[in-house]
Amino acid sequence: MTRGSLHADPPLPRGREDASRAAAATRGLRLEPGRLLRYGCAVLITLFMLTPIYLIALAAFSTPQAIFDYPHSLVPTAVSLDNIQFFLTFQGILPSLLRSLAVGGLTVVLSLLLGCPAGYALARYWFRGKDLVQLALVNVRAIPMVIISIPLLVTFIEWNLNDTVISVALVHAAITLPLTVLITASVFLRVPAELEEAAMSLGTSRVGAFVRVVLPNSVPGLAAAALFAFVTSWNEVFVAVILTLRSTTLPAALVQQLADSPIAFRFAGGLCLTIPAFVFIFFMRPYLFNAFGVGSK
Repeated sequence: MTRGSLHADPPLPRGREDASRAAAATRGLRLEPGRLLRYGCAVLITLFMLTPIYLIALAAFSTPQAIFDYPHSLVPTAVSLDNIQFFLTFQGILPSLLRSLAVGGLTVVLSLLLGCPAGYALARYWFRGKDLVQLALVNVRAIPMVIISIPLLVTFIEWNLNDTVISVALVHAAITLPLTVLITASVFLRVPAELEEAAMSLGTSRVGAFVRVVLPNSVPGLAAAALFAFVTSWNEVFVAVILTLRSTTLPAALVQQLADSPIAFRFAGGLCLTIPAFVFIFFMRPYLFNAFGVGSK
């Protein structure tokens, strides 16, 4: 018998061991006041954010006459697809929807292609003025788009890119690029540099180590950056209105048509405008949970 075993606690009987486990499980299920307060605040914030979406969906799936009922019912009484069908079959809506998806996809690709190398440089290399560069990236977001809208329009006209999906995607990528660089830099910092050094010691180049080691371990954070870029591009209106006339995105088309549209059209448009973003978030959900350290079931 070793010395350590002499000081070890005697094993509990079978019945007492089961009772101890049950007591520990009960203590784990019991919510502390602070945790209960946090959960309550999270529920209230979620309800606050979902209530407008629910009301829009309720009006979009109601009959045009039921929208004007008073008092309005908070539960669906008669479900109708007339408003959604009217919106989707309206002239120019489906092409605008496809253009919005194309712009969002191009924005994500450009933001990651340009932001990942810049974020990697900020995460792995030290150079004079590094903190100033990060501060300048944040301050880029403070520049009002109204100030540079006319020079942008003139530039794209000279490049024969005005009224195209590419012009809108380039500007949206420029809008999302600063925060994409900062997000990817923080993500790459979490990957130990020793893993890259081990890969390079086996004959892999730095680029190969980045592609084979850093990127696979940074997928959740890159998904968060892609989500930010897509949602920002999807919700952006001003640039699309300025740079496009016939090739408008869906938000720009809605802004141009809402003033003279019936209220049923507006509710249906608001709902259809939110659905693609929710679908994108749904498929990115597992990566986001991994990025923030939350396990998904």
